[in-house]
Amino acid sequence: MLSRKWLETLVGLFVAAGIAALAVLAFKVSNIKSIDVAGSYRVELRFENIGGLKVKAPVTMSGVRIGRVAEIFFDKERYQAVAVLGIERQYDTLPVDTSASILTSGLLGEQYVALEAGGSDEYLKDGGQIKLTQSALVLEKLISQFLYNMAAKPEEKK
Repeated sequence: MLSRKWLETLVGLFVAAGIAALAVLAFKVSNIKSIDVAGSYRVELRFENIGGLKVKAPVTMSGVRIGRVAEIFFDKERYQAVAVLGIERQYDTLPVDTSASILTSGLLGEQYVALEAGGSDEYLKDGGQIKLTQSALVLEKLISQFLYNMAAKPEEKK
């Protein structure tokens, strides 16, 4: 009888360790480290299409995470998607002519905002706006454009 209880305890510990390992893996895959955007300054971006960009997506510069997407909404007057970035205060020397692109990383296709510094001597301030933006590439749109171009070409003679 004692050995059966011992076996049940071991199985319970094994299951608990498995659940904990899955939770750690889920946090690693979703790239949730420091979600705090409170100690940051906010910068606004406007895009024609944000694709699958989500709140809390990373904001990178030269491959280094310098912030997160704090908010996404639709501007119904300009018919554009607006993404508000929370940039960490230590990176407060971004030139006003910085450009932003929505890129895709990883196997799961997670989208993020990549920034490229400009050459201006003036810096973005809290509440500022990055005007040079490149929207996300939508795979369906690229495929349909390719198919349309292929159908529009006259058939080559053999």
